[in-house]
Amino acid sequence: MEIYRVSFIGHRKIYCIDEIEANIERILRDLLYQKEYVEFYVGRNGDFDILAASAIKRVQKDFWKNCSLILVLPYHVKDEQYYNHFYDEICLPVDPKTHFKAAIIKRNEWLIDCSNLLITYVEHKSGGAYKTLEYAKQKGVKIINIAK
Repeated sequence: MEIYRVSFIGHRKIYCIDEIEANIERILRDLLYQKEYVEFYVGRNGDFDILAASAIKRVQKDFWKNCSLILVLPYHVKDEQYYNHFYDEICLPVDPKTHFKAAIIKRNEWLIDCSNLLITYVEHKSGGAYKTLEYAKQKGVKIINIAK
């Protein structure tokens, strides 16, 4: 089975939530009709991550056999067990000895390094989401920026 991997990166604070969720859901449905199996990688660091995870869960109701929702954490969190009920899998790709601020950057780079597609919401040229978008461009990863 061919696995297509999609990561999500975006700003912590976003607006136009309904419009963004609708765009994400449309993109997800298109992907799931085209691909045999899709792994969706999301973080839990802000509004965009939560919107993406919620949209994936809604779409999973129709496509549960050919996709999974994977939470990618930069480090262990205290309520990690709670997330087991929402996500299909939890992944911690960063060395636990990494400083917590550097761990987020390392996690974001890992997301890009293992993805076929980045779905992003980046409006301005600053911050971690923007840096990750630039990293994806350098790596030649296909990008859909729904902020544009």
